[in-house]
Order: sequence, then structure tokens, then C-alpha cells
Amino acid sequence: MKNSSTSDHPNNNNNNNDNNNNSNLESRFNQTLRNVQGLLQGRSFPGKVLLTRRSDPLNDLASPERSADIGRNYSENDLEADEMDKSLEHEVQNAAKAINNTTLHKSKSSTSSNDNTSSVSQRTTMGARATDSARVMKFKKELSGPTVILETLRELAWSGVPPYMRSNVWRLLLGYAPPNSDRREGVLTRKRIDYLECVSQYYDIPDSERSDDEISMLRQIAVDCPRTVPDVTFFQEERVQKSLERILYTWAIRHPASGYVQGINDLVTPFLIVFLSEYLEGSMENWSMVDLSPEKISNVEADCYWCLSKLLDGMQDHYTFAQPGIQRLVFKLKELVRRIDEPVSRHMEEQGLEFLQFAFRWFNCLLIREIPFHLVTRLWDTYLAEGDALPDFLVYIFASFLLTWSDKLQKLEFQEMVIFLQHLPTENWTHQELEMVLSRAFMWHAMFNSCPSHLAS
Repeated sequence: MKNSSTSDHPNNNNNNNDNNNNSNLESRFNQTLRNVQGLLQGRSFPGKVLLTRRSDPLNDLASPERSADIGRNYSENDLEADEMDKSLEHEVQNAAKAINNTTLHKSKSSTSSNDNTSSVSQRTTMGARATDSARVMKFKKELSGPTVILETLRELAWSGVPPYMRSNVWRLLLGYAPPNSDRREGVLTRKRIDYLECVSQYYDIPDSERSDDEISMLRQIAVDCPRTVPDVTFFQEERVQKSLERILYTWAIRHPASGYVQGINDLVTPFLIVFLSEYLEGSMENWSMVDLSPEKISNVEADCYWCLSKLLDGMQDHYTFAQPGIQRLVFKLKELVRRIDEPVSRHMEEQGLEFLQFAFRWFNCLLIREIPFHLVTRLWDTYLAEGDALPDFLVYIFASFLLTWSDKLQKLEFQEMVIFLQHLPTENWTHQELEMVLSRAFMWHAMFNSCPSHLAS
């Protein structure tokens, strides 16, 4: 927000520089706070949590009547409309106050600036009462233009993507599909042909033409595919496992610096579900690859392969020898938890529990094994919207995830904590709990990320 009275301030130039430097952070911060207000209203809609002192209580933001259904069922994905309980509301309110205090501490607001903020507050409160269909229209408008503005798309996608738009949005966010609509179809066609050629060259060959290491890697992939998302029946289908095997082996051969590492098999699954949803309707429990032509299966595999490649390009050292990228992030997670919740950090240390004992799997599989699978694609909307900043933002998501059980953890001894953290009680989670984890993560990111000394060893 621009301060209308900065020209009267003696430090005008410095203030302008600070505003410019923090504009991106403020934009991303506001996006998550919009999401928080949506939660306070009982749905995930990008309104705005006001950072000024409020004269009206949060309870005044009563959930408005929902607009008419636009004809699509968002079922188990986004835009849920359950009321958030009072304890959750209290937590969000406190977090918003903490951010507000931090912001107020860093800048001096003039009288005219406060007046301006009050005006914006009134407008955004009204904006928060818009319908869910209005948010969908923003996606449609952005996707229908001749050139997609990726930054705008990221801001929209951070709070969740309507399921039937997700495949196109993910391709764009990952840079697999070009923003220019005229080039999009041609690029996807060429990439899909490239994938087919890679499969023919590396996968569809006899073992006699593979090295011993390649044979060993293929066997490991074949063992891991049936173990992938074992609680979802669809992934036990033979054709699904064969597609996973082709994607993983081709990717591993094309990326010799890391090769195949256990855990990468999990990372393919969100892509597979999203791109299959373009061809298969209804509930995933009723899907079958038998209903698809070889061409459609090939297109889905190609999209999964290229999107996996784009995703892992930004975190290659997570899967190279000794996985140093993950070890680095686990250390940052430990430091962040110590700053945010010193009592639970101290208790874990006193019990001798190392973060590597539970958090390594979180980073390796990006929480896919820790939450119900029907929530994974929503979580990945935020992952992909973060772009190149994802690895560092994972630290904040995982800290928020862990501290969901702060009180519980402080009552457990070492062995109990290990068992608890390996089998977290998330089986009944809904989008409400996930949105709360993401909202807390962004608030903490806004407070700590611009102050690296807070996380210094």
C-alpha cells in the first residue's frame, strides 16, 4: 500500500526504497491473508484479513449466502464452506495481530496513511463477500487471454485451483506449457513426441542392452511402484503401475546426476491424477486405465514426465548422493521450530529426538505420505504457485504442520513421539485443517524470511 503522505516525510527516499524492496513480499503476504479471511468465513475464498486495528469484530464477517452453483462440482478439492471453530479463529486472529505488530514496528504511519488504510479496509471487507464463482471467473479470464500473466496466475493458484482447471494451470505454473496461447498446442505436441522417443530409446529395449546399474535401477522401480500410495485402490491397477514405471525409469536415465531415488515415485502421483482427470470422469475410486486409448495414456505419461522434470529441476540436490538439499532444509526446519515454539523444541531435544528421524521423509515425499491423498492436489496448488521459492517455503509449511500438535508432543516421551510422528492423526483431515497449515506457514514466512539472522545457527 502506498502512503499518501510520504512526500511530507524527511526520510521519503528511504521509505520509497523500502516499499519497493518489500512490494513482492507484501503482495504474496496479502494473498495468504486473503485466504485466511476466507477460512474465517467458512470457505477458502481470497478476501483479505485486515492488518489495521479493527473497530469491527471478526465475528462480523459472517459467512454470506453462497451464490448459485456455476454448474461444476468442486467436491473434495477447493472452496469448502464449513464454519471454522472458535479456537481456529482465535489462532488466526492472534497470528494476524502478530504480523500487524511487526509491520507497525517497521514503519511509521501518518494520519493520512491511516485514513487511506481505513478506506481500503472497507473496500476489501466488501470484496471478501464476493461469491466463489467470482474467483472462478478470475481464473477463466486469466486463462482465456492470448498470453497468461504467470505472476497473476500464481497469486490465484496459491489459494487453490478449481479441479477442472488444474491440469492447464499446473502446466503453465511449471513452465511446461508456454504462456502464449498460440504456441501452447504445438509445444505440448512436440514434448509428447519427445517423451515417446525417450521411452522407445531407453525403456522399450531388452535387458541385454542395459548396464548392470540400469537393470538394478529398473528392478528397484518395479518393486516401489506397487508400494506407491497403497491405500488408494486405483494405484494398484497394473496399467497404472506400468505407467509409473515408464515415467520413473525414463526420468532416471535422463537425469544421471541423481538417478532414481525412493520417494520420487510418490512425486509422480499428483501429476498422474490431475492429468488423468482430463480423460476420466467421476470419483478416482471408479477410474480404470482400461478405458483410455494408448494415445491418451501416452499423453498423460508425457505430461507427468515433463512436469516432474520441471519440479525437480529446482531441487536437484534433494536427490543426489546423500541428499544434501534435504539435510539442509531439515536443519532449517529445526532452527525455525526453535524460534517459533521454544518449549516443544526444547522437549524434543531433551528426549533426544532428531528432526531427521521424521522430517526427512516429509521433504523426500513432500508430505504425500502424511495427509489424506484427496488433499494432496490442493497442497500442490500452493507448492507449484511458489515456483523457484518452493524449497525454502517447504520449511515453513512443515513447521506449521509439525506444530499443529505442539501441545501433544510436549506430553510424549521419545518412543511415543517417534511412533506418533510416523503415524500422524490426519486421516480425518479436511481442507479446513490444510488451509490453516498453509496460512500459518505464510504468516511465519512473512515474519522470519526477511530476517535471516533469526535462523542463524
